[in-house]
Amino acid sequence: MIRYGTFTTLKIRRVLCYAVMIFLSIVSLFPFYILIINSTRTNSQIQLGFSFLPGTNFLNNFKNLMADENTPIIRAMFNSVYVSFMAAVLTTYFSAMTAYGIYMYNFKGKKFVFKFILAVMMIPAQVSALGFIKLLENIMMLDSLAALYIPAIASPVVFFYMYQAMQSTLPVSIVEAARVDGCNEFLTFNRIVLPMMKPAIAVQAIFAFVSSWNNYFTPALVIDSNSKKTVPIIIAQLRGADYKSFDLGQVYMVICMAIVPLVIIYLFLSKSIISGVTVGGVKE
Repeated sequence: MIRYGTFTTLKIRRVLCYAVMIFLSIVSLFPFYILIINSTRTNSQIQLGFSFLPGTNFLNNFKNLMADENTPIIRAMFNSVYVSFMAAVLTTYFSAMTAYGIYMYNFKGKKFVFKFILAVMMIPAQVSALGFIKLLENIMMLDSLAALYIPAIASPVVFFYMYQAMQSTLPVSIVEAARVDGCNEFLTFNRIVLPMMKPAIAVQAIFAFVSSWNNYFTPALVIDSNSKKTVPIIIAQLRGADYKSFDLGQVYMVICMAIVPLVIIYLFLSKSIISGVTVGGVKE
């Protein structure tokens, strides 16, 4: 039997745990609350300081943003969604394929290839920026959206995560059974391996989408046309406006609009994270 003192201690710990979680949730959601409140206020009201009560300028901020020809926010949203979606798909698919090849095959130089990919992971993107721009110039891909998502095919970080996930969730016997049944490697990877890796792919797809969505460095170097700008460039453009045309209400409105696709993507893929548990796996 559980003693009364022990039961009281467990109850106190549970209350403390719930209190801490509620506090952390409030701290995490508070910046979003500030963002939504400020998107309803005028520039002068925002400069006066924070207010817990919403303003009445939400529609005006939205109309002013839509009427500004120098900030094509709808086009920028479309560009960001397209680039981020393509980057997420290419990153997860080809990283999983690379991890599958190194995980399932034994070949000469396997350890060297694995260590080389991890070494590439340590190189910052800024170091290779000049060479990247020269390459795009030589192949005539400057000022194109494809230049923002095609390089996502090579992602050492996602490869490493997929490799670790395959080690823990992908039994070799399942792949060998598929080979015995006459399934070729391409079909084995697409019809057997990818469904089993669904939780890992969903997690990395979310991270890749968010990373591409928030990326400002590469689009700022590659994109020149106003019609091909992404959301981070538009936000930086609004923040860098001169004093007479600077409007904090529009800035907060753009940021508020920018987080909507991220929330939708997370809600859509979170189901795969929760329910995408490997079914019917063979225990080694």
